[in-house]
Amino acid sequence: MDKPPVKMMDPTLAEMGNHLSDAMKILESGKLESEQGKERRKLSWKDIPGPLQGDGQDVVSILQLVQNLMHGDDDKQGHRMQYVGEQGHMALLGHSLAAYISVLERERLRKLTTRILSDTTLWLCRLFRYENGSAYFHEDDREGLVKVCRLAINTHYEDYATEGFTLLSSKHPVIYQSAACRPGLGQHLCSQDVALLDKLIRDDRESGKLPLLLIANAGTPGAGHTDKLSRLKELCVQYSMWLHVEGVNLATLVLGQVSSTVTAATKCDSMTLTPGPWLGLPAVPAVTLYRHEDPALSLTAGLTSSQPVEKLRALPLWLSLQYLGHDGIVQRIKHASELSQQLLEHLKTLASIKTSVEDELNSPVVVFRFSQDNSTPSSGGSVEGYLTGERDILDAFNRWLGEQLAQQVALSGVDVVELEDEGTCVRFSPLMTAAALGTQENDVAALVEKLGEMIPVLSCTLRFRQDFKDEVLQQASLTYIEDQSWPGLGSVRFEPRITDLDEDKRQQRVEKINSDLLKRLMELDTDLYFSDGPEFCEDKNCIFIGMATEDLDVAELVETIVSIGRDIEESGKLFENMTEVVRRGIQEAEQQLLKANEEKLMEEGVLRQIPLVGSVLNWFSPVQSSVKGRTFNLAEGCLDSTEPVYSIKAQMNKEASLDSPKSVTKRFPGQKLFRRHGAGSDSVSDTSSVSQLDESFRETAPVQASDAEEAEVPQERHVHIEEETVLSDQRVPEGQETESVDTLR
Repeated sequence: MDKPPVKMMDPTLAEMGNHLSDAMKILESGKLESEQGKERRKLSWKDIPGPLQGDGQDVVSILQLVQNLMHGDDDKQGHRMQYVGEQGHMALLGHSLAAYISVLERERLRKLTTRILSDTTLWLCRLFRYENGSAYFHEDDREGLVKVCRLAINTHYEDYATEGFTLLSSKHPVIYQSAACRPGLGQHLCSQDVALLDKLIRDDRESGKLPLLLIANAGTPGAGHTDKLSRLKELCVQYSMWLHVEGVNLATLVLGQVSSTVTAATKCDSMTLTPGPWLGLPAVPAVTLYRHEDPALSLTAGLTSSQPVEKLRALPLWLSLQYLGHDGIVQRIKHASELSQQLLEHLKTLASIKTSVEDELNSPVVVFRFSQDNSTPSSGGSVEGYLTGERDILDAFNRWLGEQLAQQVALSGVDVVELEDEGTCVRFSPLMTAAALGTQENDVAALVEKLGEMIPVLSCTLRFRQDFKDEVLQQASLTYIEDQSWPGLGSVRFEPRITDLDEDKRQQRVEKINSDLLKRLMELDTDLYFSDGPEFCEDKNCIFIGMATEDLDVAELVETIVSIGRDIEESGKLFENMTEVVRRGIQEAEQQLLKANEEKLMEEGVLRQIPLVGSVLNWFSPVQSSVKGRTFNLAEGCLDSTEPVYSIKAQMNKEASLDSPKSVTKRFPGQKLFRRHGAGSDSVSDTSSVSQLDESFRETAPVQASDAEEAEVPQERHVHIEEETVLSDQRVPEGQETESVDTLR
């Protein structure tokens, strides 16, 4: 038997595929541009549109421009593109092929698009166990629901195509959706309590309304919960309603073992699938599978099209499914489900972690939250009474926890989600992220390890919040700021002792002192994180303190804040009064200097004031000067004698203050500020977990810097003014030198 002739591949298609594959690899790698090109790009105005060149550009130049726009300043910021594997390249190739195929002659294009649409529909229906279904491919994952709604309206209102929306006024259609659905999908909500939904539908029917469509979930967007699909299907059959199902759990239909709650989705009237994120396929359309016996109504609703170009939307998915194969598709979904189970098993062993999972054996979404409801607090205080009714505090801590985990273990793909009942939680949904990020088992292990490091920090900070508040309330110069949304010890404001200023000047003084105080605190050798608070914080001029460890000395922390604040306040008063004080002091000093010179003239005589005669006279008959030294006190604005200054000079040198505030606690080698020695085995470690966790905040937190740099204030606030003699060249016999009593310090 003769073998059928083997058709050779169109060289144009092969060449185009190779070029596109090479171009995508170049754009991803960022290696197209030379070093000279990078330098030129840094100096160029790349964000300003330029004129269109008359002679055109070659492909390499255009790709280089695209690469520059894609990567931008990645070399500075350390950004990288999302991982796109070979299956991703195949999906991207589909978009280029669709443009190329669209220029074929009409009959050939019709046959090709029909084959692509038929193949993709058959494969998806078999993969997701949806028998005798049709498929609608759409870019927006909500567009399929819109078309299904139109189909349901056309089915129940026979004259809708001619009468339009005026026909709906006689019998208003009602759409029901789960309370956990995405917002904006309908106007009426239904509870998971099916009996309540049944009553709601009956009431609507009795009031003359038409129950039209019910939207259910197989994996809610927040927590991955599945509605009671079997019972909901019975209600829809009973009241002739259309049942539409969507959700991430629909991906598990391709597995060999599927929970019965998810399997019930195969009996619905329509379902929306998002294979792009599930399989790591960029730019592939979402798919709505549906069943309907009237092709004319499907065409009217827009679920089918007579235009061959519209059918080419399925081409990227058609190529990608063939590249992966049945086993490759199942393997990716199975891998994501196994990652969820791996994390769930580890979370069970961690104290203070509460999970919210509907089915521990089959749930592909894991939601967890830090909570001390079921844990025993460490010694040093109880948190149960403090946390009563204060859910906002735990929400803030869990928001911080989720953000830190997402940043430090980026490949895990965790994010923060707000749930109505549980509050703020951390969500791990590998079906939506693992394929694109390339998440593996070691990434889950790293996530669990980092979580184990953060739990003690969260627990200690939660326990010390009340201690910190109590210590602050005992200080008259500090005001405690009640901010339950701050993930840390708390926030304070230093209140200077001001009585003679109006409100505007007082606010400026408070802002200046607290800004300088924050700068000084951030310069201390400590692992604590200091900040001026969130960007949209209502309380201004405050100092926010971040997470703490078990060895924190709260009393020392508060005392240090007070000490530095008072030092800044006194320094500010000194400099504000210095101009007037110096002016008055100089005038007084000038008067006293003139008086002293006059007294010296009367005492020594006129002859001694003559340069040559005075020198000879002083040589033979020295005169002991009676002029005394004086100091200028900046704080009081008066002249004092220098005798007390010189008598205590040695003592003042020993007691000179250091740049950093004095610690009230004895320090051990390697022990940082605000740490209690011996509180734990890791209490004096140089690699504190708090320091690592808050490093990102230290890089990005804004600081309210003052307009002028902080000036150094001498500890001894006296200025010695040197008194000049009238005759500067007067000679003094050896051993009889006149004491230089007025010096400028």
